[in-house]
Amino acid sequence: MKVLITNDDGVHSQGIIQLAKQVRTQCEEVFVVAPRVEQSGVSQAITFLSPLFPHALGGNLDSQDDHIPGYSVNGTPVDCVKLGIHELCPWKPDLVLSGINGGLNAGINVGHSGTAGAALAAATFGIPAFAISLESSESMDFSQAAKLVWPLVNGVMKINLPPRTVVNINIPSIALTQYPEIEPEVVLVPVETNPMAYGFDTGSDPKGRPYFWSTNLPVPEPSEFLTDTQALAAGKVTISTISYDLNQPKSLDTLKLEMGEIYPSK
Repeated sequence: MKVLITNDDGVHSQGIIQLAKQVRTQCEEVFVVAPRVEQSGVSQAITFLSPLFPHALGGNLDSQDDHIPGYSVNGTPVDCVKLGIHELCPWKPDLVLSGINGGLNAGINVGHSGTAGAALAAATFGIPAFAISLESSESMDFSQAAKLVWPLVNGVMKINLPPRTVVNINIPSIALTQYPEIEPEVVLVPVETNPMAYGFDTGSDPKGRPYFWSTNLPVPEPSEFLTDTQALAAGKVTISTISYDLNQPKSLDTLKLEMGEIYPSK
């Protein structure tokens, strides 16, 4: 299997380094194309008013006995995926992995996520894609998270999912405290769609200017069924599926029914 890896935390983050090293032990070819600096929260943003400059990887992903080829790019995660697939990667990837992100990407925050945005971009080109995230904590063991997540990825890859599906995997920090001695519980759940994290802290900067600083609060009101945010709060690893489809057939059918005589389809 040939795997392209990206992220939104930047090419030198431990999440992508440990994921790339783990995947290289399992796959014939691994290639990294990732942002030069952190690009969290940019969703599917692209760069088009200035050029992109890829630089061959060095540093943390390049040593005498542990070289993983690829590039850093002065752009967004989606820029990296598009460049990786169509320009930089020496082969067409069988799989795109985005992560491991430092912090969960669950609930409606998935829509803001550069990690998920990169995976969604890959899926639009017909390539199986995963977004992978680890809950923030004082001690984040990305190496263990990478070992835990690969069997999940490998298992899902054997399933024929609908086109343009992205698999979103989130790992709560507590799931790694006794791993690998004790395997954490893994659940298949939908993404929570109730509003969350719309609160702001307020204050003034040293020059007296008022500011609003986004927080992670409030947490979403729980749905009547189990969702990713609820399962993660209970310490379970979650697998959800998301997709990128701009069409809403039911809404369009309603418009055609009510407005079809005024704006007929051709």
